[in-house]
Amino acid sequence: MSKAQQKSGQSRLSEAPLVGRFAPTPSGFLHLGNVFCSLLAWLYAKRSGGKIVLRIEDLDPQRCSLAKADALARELEWLGLTWDEGAYVSADSDAYFQSRRSDIYAHYFDKLRQADLVYPCFCSRGELHAAEAPHTSDGRIIYAGTCSQLTEAERAAKEKLRRPAWRVRVTDEPICFHDAHYGAQSLRLTEECGDFILRRSDGVYAYQLAVVIDDALMGVTQVVRGCDLLSSTPMQLYLYRLLGFTPPSFCHIPLLTDADGRRLAKRDGDLEISSLRKIYGAPEPIIGLIAYLAGQLERPEPLSAAELLPLFDAAKIPTQNIVVPRDLIHQ
Repeated sequence: MSKAQQKSGQSRLSEAPLVGRFAPTPSGFLHLGNVFCSLLAWLYAKRSGGKIVLRIEDLDPQRCSLAKADALARELEWLGLTWDEGAYVSADSDAYFQSRRSDIYAHYFDKLRQADLVYPCFCSRGELHAAEAPHTSDGRIIYAGTCSQLTEAERAAKEKLRRPAWRVRVTDEPICFHDAHYGAQSLRLTEECGDFILRRSDGVYAYQLAVVIDDALMGVTQVVRGCDLLSSTPMQLYLYRLLGFTPPSFCHIPLLTDADGRRLAKRDGDLEISSLRKIYGAPEPIIGLIAYLAGQLERPEPLSAAELLPLFDAAKIPTQNIVVPRDLIHQ
């Protein structure tokens, strides 16, 4: 064994076992981009001797369905990306569906409300877009706190006309953290988003609140996800602090894109796992393709997730988004 291999082995043995997670949203079917993220989360956790939790993020009943959640789970199993606890495998499987955790979210939301850390917001989407400047990078609205200074009488009058959303008050101090892939990060919530929504006007709890509560209560110690969610991390770290939870480590990874630079999504039906399964007939060519895109192999070649595990080197994962050559798949 070379000195480099010995050093790599020692560093891996010294890592504490991680608790990672898969957290798919069943609003569509599993596609190559989802599996790219799931495979890397699985490799990080399993390399450390840790485990994976499966949580179904079906907060929005208008967009999500149980049938799609079932299909996602079956396809992950077929790919060999099995999980150790969570939906479909734990005795309390229902507890890993966000749609069935509203009482838990309500409990922590009420703690924030009692501490006067949240307030009702009556602004319509149109009013927000008309009144506030969008974030320069992605068009997000930076909320200026329009409803934060309303008097009780003003709130009561507005509540007669519409149900409010609820926002959390943010501070101007920088939120600093180290991302395992992109390094040191520092953002101010006042400059990135302003006071952000924790509960929608229809009563649905926001992703930012739900994901913090869930990861904390489920014992997740590492979150591996796409770099498009890097800007969400300061909001979540702020909520970890307010709720008194210990945050996990974060590792954001590049996105898989098409030739035009668009992130792979539901529109890319030919890259859904069900379509790729018809092309390849087995999971190993798909895992090998993803391993190649992730910089783990010099060329695509069939292998299982378990066979990839001893080869995994996080330092080889690109930092730039990765274009998926369609001729590589349809050759």
